[in-house]
Amino acid sequence: MPAPMISLRHEDVEFKTIDGLILRGWLYPAASKGPAVIMTPGFNCVKEMLLPEVAEAFQRANITALIYDPRSIGLSDGFPRNEIDPMKQVEDYSDALTWLSKQAIVDPTKIAFWGMSFSGSVAACAAALDKRAKCLIMVCPFVKFYTNDKRRKVLAKAMADRVSQAKGNAAFSVVPFTSNGDNPAGMAAGGGLEAYEFMTNVKERGAVNFENRTTIQSYYRIAMWQPWGLLDYINPTPVHMIIPGQDIISKTADQQEVFDAFQGPKTLSFAPEKRHLDVLSGDGAEKLMAEQVNFMRRSFEGV
Repeated sequence: MPAPMISLRHEDVEFKTIDGLILRGWLYPAASKGPAVIMTPGFNCVKEMLLPEVAEAFQRANITALIYDPRSIGLSDGFPRNEIDPMKQVEDYSDALTWLSKQAIVDPTKIAFWGMSFSGSVAACAAALDKRAKCLIMVCPFVKFYTNDKRRKVLAKAMADRVSQAKGNAAFSVVPFTSNGDNPAGMAAGGGLEAYEFMTNVKERGAVNFENRTTIQSYYRIAMWQPWGLLDYINPTPVHMIIPGQDIISKTADQQEVFDAFQGPKTLSFAPEKRHLDVLSGDGAEKLMAEQVNFMRRSFEGV
């Protein structure tokens, strides 16, 4: 798996959500005032994981990029720690846009939402609800979050944990993926081992604030979240999707089905030899980046 790339060309920034949390991240300012993109990492990941290299590429294209740790993760506020609340993460994209639109380097009429893996689905919901975002990029988005055989079990554990917390006990946490590739909800299905290998020793590869655990309540909150019910709301916001042809974490066919369902303006980059976690690195990465940049520019100009 590619090592996280740490940039020397960013600024430490923070902004407040409307419910009072401070979210912290890095701003990659462009050379001159213009468009910007808001980016967050995948499931339980911190901003140092996969995003900096992409943010730098946008920066080189004169597009300011903001990446930040989602709430309760990394350096951002939020408690219990590492509790994944996708509906709140959707709201946080909008609060990030409010903050970013006030920065002198940014044209507030030209801001995009970008998400990869789990955050691809989050970004899609944010773009569906917040039309200040002028376009949406989804890279290998998560489509299915549960398997039928595990859904009931993990929700039963979540309910038992709620009873425990009501008695004053701490939130119960689990590792996202075991060494066998198992996830409590069946997330990532056949790609769990790939996800586990990516997260193993990631702190030593630069993601020093990564914690290899999530609360069991995360799966309860994900179950309440039905992102694809908002699919029709995305139109007329332009959408660009990148689909890896060898993705087994979020199945290629599932992603294609989502793309086909979009009714508004859309473009697709299909990467036949790529997997979920290497889609934006190695051979072909420059072409995929160029396609993202060109899509943004066309969208911002209304072409």
